[in-house]
Amino acid sequence: MGIAPSNLLPDGRGFQVKATWRRFHPLGKIGLAVLIAIFGAWLILFVTKGRFLKGPFERTVTALTERHTKVKGDFQLYFAPFSIKFLAQGLTVANPAWAERRSLFTARQVDARIAPLSLLFGKRHFYSLVLDDAAIDLEWNRAHDANSWTFGDGKGGKPLTFPRIDRASVAGTRLRYLDPRMRLLTDLQFDEINSIDARIDKTVGVNGTGRIRETPFRVTAKLYSPDETANRGRNQLSLRAWAGANVIDVKGNLPSVADIENVPLQTQATGRDLSELLAIIGVLIPQTRTYRLKSQLVKDGEVYRFTKLSGTFGNSDVAGELTVTNGGRIRLDSELTTRRLDIIDAAPFIGYNPDIVEAKGAAAAAAATGAAPNRILPDAAFPVERMQAFDAALKWKIGVVRSRNVPVSNIDLSLALDNGRLALSPLTFAMARGKVAADIILDARQRPAADSYDIRLAPTPLATLLAGYGVAEAGTSGMIHGRIKLAGRGDTIHDSLASATGRIAFIIPQGSFWTRNVQLSELDLGTFAYKMFQGRLKEPVQINCGLVAFTVRNGLASTDPILIDTRKNVITGRGGFSFKTEALDIGMRADGKKFSLFSGQSPVGIGGHFGVPSLNVISPELVGRSGAGLGLALLASPPAAVLAFVDVGDAKSAACGPVLAGAKAAAQRTKSGKPRDDVRPKKR
Repeated sequence: MGIAPSNLLPDGRGFQVKATWRRFHPLGKIGLAVLIAIFGAWLILFVTKGRFLKGPFERTVTALTERHTKVKGDFQLYFAPFSIKFLAQGLTVANPAWAERRSLFTARQVDARIAPLSLLFGKRHFYSLVLDDAAIDLEWNRAHDANSWTFGDGKGGKPLTFPRIDRASVAGTRLRYLDPRMRLLTDLQFDEINSIDARIDKTVGVNGTGRIRETPFRVTAKLYSPDETANRGRNQLSLRAWAGANVIDVKGNLPSVADIENVPLQTQATGRDLSELLAIIGVLIPQTRTYRLKSQLVKDGEVYRFTKLSGTFGNSDVAGELTVTNGGRIRLDSELTTRRLDIIDAAPFIGYNPDIVEAKGAAAAAAATGAAPNRILPDAAFPVERMQAFDAALKWKIGVVRSRNVPVSNIDLSLALDNGRLALSPLTFAMARGKVAADIILDARQRPAADSYDIRLAPTPLATLLAGYGVAEAGTSGMIHGRIKLAGRGDTIHDSLASATGRIAFIIPQGSFWTRNVQLSELDLGTFAYKMFQGRLKEPVQINCGLVAFTVRNGLASTDPILIDTRKNVITGRGGFSFKTEALDIGMRADGKKFSLFSGQSPVGIGGHFGVPSLNVISPELVGRSGAGLGLALLASPPAAVLAFVDVGDAKSAACGPVLAGAKAAAQRTKSGKPRDDVRPKKR
């Protein structure tokens, strides 16, 4: 009987091998076959370096990412032996069709060794990476619901993450970032990066340029992390940016190279005008003088929180917190406190340039806004488009306003800006131991803007209110309280008041009034009182009651009435002023209650303009004609009465009742109860 040669080994063990193979379990045979196949595949890949997989790689990545992927040069993909060796020369990964740039990623060469299991489980882990002449383009779409680095349908815009890299050599890398909603574009160039055991061996520098909205900027940054891992430990960031006349510094410790979410960063900003800085992101605030601010910044998605804010603007201080929400519409929320506010720094709140106010005065600042000569009301147009571009809420408390003539303190301001409607309500402050409460609305939703002013003055001592204008505190015990209620239309403060209708009334209850005959203001109250009271002020004027009131129609204010009853005289006035031209034309006279050969008081005229008022001794005839030049005497039918401005209070004199009630001229009575004919406009 013959034996087949294939079943025999030289030592005669062929039968044993074949028998052993037959005794293997079927699963064992499959496993062994798989191992042999894997080894064969590994051997083939190792020998060929996987170059034949170039085409399948391009097709597979293109299908998985929905981005066209191309390798122009050499390609390698194989196990070596326990890591994946990947090399691609001229690698290009396309951007989505909506992006401005065609390529998300290009590189002259990518050479990496990758931990195999990290591609399946957990965060990607590179044992080594060599990256030469790479360009990365990161973009958000205009709807801000997709970005270029989130593959697939791209909806949701996942955050940018980096793999762990143990050893790296990166040279000639550029990064471009575009966010249409923020209108932000940056183009950054990175210094060469070398790392060992995930630790960067030296400081990494970044330099670049960009544009945010319409403002170009440049930036330089350094990443200090010689003792920490680049993706798991502390990465000390130091960044400085220049935008216009502003310098911004940012410092902090990042948990990874690209992770700034919920990371406290120390920020500092300096510049010539804080409004220029916030205008970069489309936020409108009044102009400021040179500022210096510092705070802690934490970014949480679309919300940027600036806490522990402190610093100065001009000669004033500020502290508090600020939140900027960059959603579909920018919103600014802030709570601020100021211990001392310089009156010059407050000038921009009514439209003045503070530098001009400080150097040349209010008239020059008004002229700079386009106001005509002799005017002080600013004529700068409200920035309606910018007011409608963002929303804001502000609460601001101010301790003291530094001013020679305006005794203001304890300001409590609430501001709300909603799609172009600006409300300062409530606005309260102390003035000379009295209290002012105001509600001011500038509604730019309507064109031209609908504006209203409601300002209430609680009982306030005349002595401290007018101390800077020649009034002596010793000997002055009088009080004053009143209300200004106006409504107009216009896109500037001047235009809104020039079209305003309403009423102004200031009431003086019983008290005394004394002035020093020294010139302490442009409108010298000392000289005014000196002329009104026969040139002799040897003792305080004893006031029974007084009312200085105007009815305002279409920007023209007519006395309604001016009536001050003193122990010896009755002071009356006719005329008024114009918000349109800011001209003053008021005649005042004091009639003695008792006959005297020496009474002969000379009537006094208040003329000129708001910015440059004048005092003149005038004839009795001119007192009767006062206001005619402004057309005020023609206001025979003033608008409907405003409801009681001030409570009547404890008025005991019948003649003082209408005065203390703030009643109009037609309601005024003599002490005997007869209608007064000396406070009504002369009929024409």
